[in-house]
Amino acid sequence: MTTTATPPTPMPATRTNTAEVAEELVSLCRLGRNADAIRNLYSPEIVSVESMGNDAMPREMKGLDAIFEKNKWWSENNTVHSANVEGPFVGDADKFAVYYNFDVTSKQTGKRNQMEEMALYTVKDGKVVHEHFFYKTGP
Repeated sequence: MTTTATPPTPMPATRTNTAEVAEELVSLCRLGRNADAIRNLYSPEIVSVESMGNDAMPREMKGLDAIFEKNKWWSENNTVHSANVEGPFVGDADKFAVYYNFDVTSKQTGKRNQMEEMALYTVKDGKVVHEHFFYKTGP
């Protein structure tokens, strides 16, 4: 009995595109070039969701200007001593995740702490259209 091997199913085109976007985003973030990542990889209609929000920083923001303002607020309110970026972890054809670990001091309180978060990104037409941040809350 002779069997023929089934050729592997080609990956969807968007998967490769998503992987390329993911790799570039992680590379830029590792270099501390987050603004370049936003400028080059984010859609003008980007939606950014934090797991928590407050008066100073709403939970959901839309558009590049809002994302740049969020990043400006972050740098004005925190001193980042170190940042570790792991990933990307590519999942569905249009999604990937990145793990971030920051050693930061709040400029307002002077308190230094470790922050851990995962970000889930969605890519459409070669641009990040949605990001959602999830925080580690326990030890």
